[in-house]
Amino acid sequence: MSQRKTCSTAEQDYLEAIYELIEDKGYAKVVDIAERLSLKGPSVTRMVQKLSRDGFLKSEKYRGITMTSKGKATARDMQRRHQLLREFLQILGVDRKTADMDAEGMEHHVSKRTLKCIDEFVKANQ
Repeated sequence: MSQRKTCSTAEQDYLEAIYELIEDKGYAKVVDIAERLSLKGPSVTRMVQKLSRDGFLKSEKYRGITMTSKGKATARDMQRRHQLLREFLQILGVDRKTADMDAEGMEHHVSKRTLKCIDEFVKANQ
């Protein structure tokens, strides 16, 4: 298992999608992930293998994909970031659809300090 502490934007997107699939359907398979992310199966298979090697997922052939505690924590953090940024943008007057699209890109790049300030702003303006 890799000792890396962070993962790339693409890896974060995969983890978030896998987490949501497991929450929605109770499981995640390569075909479901590919459909959710509009990708081809072989690309998804390679990323699932990488995320498994890095300790975010557990994948057994023909059995589906499960998340490790490390994978779940990363996915939940991305969801929290997305939700907070979407709420922030909506407070500023951005419509929900646009706020969702913008939050998707921002969630990967905003610093912890900035996120903390945004969180305080959102709480004060709810």
